[in-house]
Amino acid sequence: MLKPLPKIGILGSGSGSNFAAIARAIEETRLHAQIALVLSDNPDSGILQKARALNIPAEALPDSKFRTKLEPEIEALAAEKLLAAGVEWVVLAGYMRLIKAPLLGRFPNRVINIHPSLLPAFPGLEAWKQALEAKASVTGCTVHWVDAGMDTGKIIAQAKVHVMENDTPTSLHARIQVAEHTLYPAALEALLHPELES
Repeated sequence: MLKPLPKIGILGSGSGSNFAAIARAIEETRLHAQIALVLSDNPDSGILQKARALNIPAEALPDSKFRTKLEPEIEALAAEKLLAAGVEWVVLAGYMRLIKAPLLGRFPNRVINIHPSLLPAFPGLEAWKQALEAKASVTGCTVHWVDAGMDTGKIIAQAKVHVMENDTPTSLHARIQVAEHTLYPAALEALLHPELES
């Protein structure tokens, strides 16, 4: 008998390009998982629109008075929604807030993020701009476990992207995103199905 597919919940704030890459990898059977729920802290986000277009349950969380985190009660509500949907793994895809105890406690060692730099270099916002300002010759993206810090969790996988002499923030970010869209589904597949690793 086939094992049921692991259920993932995706949290995002923006356009949803990594969500779309994950959904595409599932459709193409490169990632054996099911997206059970998409949550966003931004009711107008592209990620909610993309999820609804694919008939994946998608909800906006209540407004928060904070910019970099959610109130504990809102994060606890997010955790309840994810658990009610049967989510086993929480996947951050362009989610712009720190994750705190309510979610980390409900999903211990089950919250994963992708960040647009080779951590520990350039944590935080707009890492591609940080790389350009530092005149880095190489940057990239990192899949990592999420802890209560800012991009401080243990590294799972990385992909390098070379910085070109004529790069702008836009061109560099676009190339990093291409790398993210390959790395993230592959890293998730390895995590969710370690038995398939040779």
